[in-house]
Amino acid sequence: MADWNHEGFKQEDLPEIAQSILENLEEPLVLFKGDLGAGKTTLIKELCKQLGVKDEVSSPTFSLVNEYQGAKGEQIFHFDWYRLDDESEAWDMGWEDYLDRGDYLFMEWPEKISTLIPPDFALIEIEVTSAESRIIRLSHHHE
Repeated sequence: MADWNHEGFKQEDLPEIAQSILENLEEPLVLFKGDLGAGKTTLIKELCKQLGVKDEVSSPTFSLVNEYQGAKGEQIFHFDWYRLDDESEAWDMGWEDYLDRGDYLFMEWPEKISTLIPPDFALIEIEVTSAESRIIRLSHHHE
């Protein structure tokens, strides 16, 4: 599938953008990059909503990972590595055990564990263009 970007992304565009992302994903591992406050968690909340998650979706800032179940029984794991001091903390919490499951793995702040990320993943980059607008890019990375 071709990579794409969406310019002028606004809050009201979230359902459409999230659906397009899900339709275009080639890998269940999705890395989210963007400045603090860019909207990574907000977009992940909408992706979970589109997948039929009924629970409240929030950033797992202190727990490092939250688990949700989609409408079709799929598991969704939301990682937030922002408070990680060292990659070994991710290793210690069993990060590698999540990789072979085939579940959705939505990851904020992936640069904190850069050497632990497998070669096949989708990358979503969010660029703030104004208080009300974003550019969102989806790209696929394969070894």
